[in-house]
Amino acid sequence: MTLMNGADRHLPRPAQIDAYGNGGFRFAGMSHRGSLLCLPNGIWASPVASVSEIDEAALALALNPATPEAAVDHFLIGTGRDFLAMPAPLREAFRARRIVLESMSTGAAVRTYNILLGERRRIGALLLAVD
Repeated sequence: MTLMNGADRHLPRPAQIDAYGNGGFRFAGMSHRGSLLCLPNGIWASPVASVSEIDEAALALALNPATPEAAVDHFLIGTGRDFLAMPAPLREAFRARRIVLESMSTGAAVRTYNILLGERRRIGALLLAVD
């Protein structure tokens, strides 16, 4: 898994997700094909294309924030069209950092992310693109 850094960032701030589908997302007046990693300090393209690719390396920016402003209290994983539970080691990695982890379909994750972001919560999300 490729570790993402600040150079991969699309947007240096969080933003509501305006639309999803057709293999990508629309947010902040931009369109992106592929998956997204959304954090309080920005939105990144994510190389993760399927649930089987989700691991601690793919989520390193959420698990090991570079600054206090980048830290999250709640993290969502949008698993595509269907709900798929995360493996125990990944759930434990979040639990050890006192971060609530929830997995759900990408549509549900987008809606939940937008609500929590609107409430100014320290929310993060990995959103897998769906067709």
